[in-house]
Amino acid sequence: MATMFSKYKPLKALKKFIIGEREPITENPCSFNVRQEKEKAYEAIERGTLMVPLEKIVGSVGRYHDFDNQFKTQNSNKDERLQGILKAMRLGKSLPPIALYQIKEDFFILDGHHRFKAARELGHTHIRSRIVELLPSKNTFENNLYNEKIQFRDKAGLSDSHDLTEPGQFKHLVWQIEKHQTFLSAKNKEQTTFKQAATDWYSSIYRPLFTLIENSHLVKSFPKRTVDDLYLYISVHQWEKGKKRKYGIGIDKLIPTDMEAFREKMSAQNEQEYPEMKREITIFVLINIEGKYEQQLIDKLLALNEVREVHAIHGSIDLLTKIILTRDLLSSDAELISDFIQSTIRQWKGIVSSQTLIPGISRVKDDDRCHL
Repeated sequence: MATMFSKYKPLKALKKFIIGEREPITENPCSFNVRQEKEKAYEAIERGTLMVPLEKIVGSVGRYHDFDNQFKTQNSNKDERLQGILKAMRLGKSLPPIALYQIKEDFFILDGHHRFKAARELGHTHIRSRIVELLPSKNTFENNLYNEKIQFRDKAGLSDSHDLTEPGQFKHLVWQIEKHQTFLSAKNKEQTTFKQAATDWYSSIYRPLFTLIENSHLVKSFPKRTVDDLYLYISVHQWEKGKKRKYGIGIDKLIPTDMEAFREKMSAQNEQEYPEMKREITIFVLINIEGKYEQQLIDKLLALNEVREVHAIHGSIDLLTKIILTRDLLSSDAELISDFIQSTIRQWKGIVSSQTLIPGISRVKDDDRCHL
């Protein structure tokens, strides 16, 4: 449940909400106040107790006399308290969670500075924390997109946020969950809630496709895009729009155009067995060259990993080269071939002309080869 606190005295209003009256809080002009004002982050949502990476805790809410901005103790009395906490942690004693404010991806300590410092000194990576998130309300592209992410995550009851880079796209994920909700309700012959459907969708549909995309490194071909962006693009075109493509039809064999058929297919495999979203293209390049460069060009061709065979032949063509390229299922053959030829063969001194042949159907008899 969201709570709106006064922008003038948010700390005073939140004091009882998160830590009661145990520790006095004083206003301070540290980064938290600046960040809160910058983001206009006053609407508070209690997120419960979670493990938070220490590296994401970037500042303090109150300016305590015993700590500076680097969380260093300022007097011996507080050092004694820190030593006591360090001893308790080494003995494995259970300590209460620290209290944090969250603004977007950053966390600020409200209570528990010594526990945080002790955890850091002991080399811990995470610390148990009670979190109150302050949602940004300033009208910026980043804030609007962040709030969409959080609204979808909360609606679906998921713990992870989806990293989409364009606003207005989460409706497609809602569509998928609603379709899956209908499917599960019919299959189980009882009503499935949206959050129940979201949990199953996340593990049986979203994660398998996300993993396929991530393992195939497709995102490298799309600067400033994320794996979630590619997930959205592929899934919308496969399952929601049913768009007919002129190329890349091999993706239909890997990802059926029916979402539930994809779910069924992936359920029979573990993550280590997921296939890569790639295919090989075999091409033959006929090359005319200046005779004095023949041996040099043959050596350069054979140095390329993609080149499998080079033959010097007699007639109107000087060299015949067999090349195997690997592309992802979203790219076109023509684009990949053109990029490869233009960046390699066409750039070399001694090349007069080239012609690329793409076989339609190929059959190879591995057991019947003649080597001269």
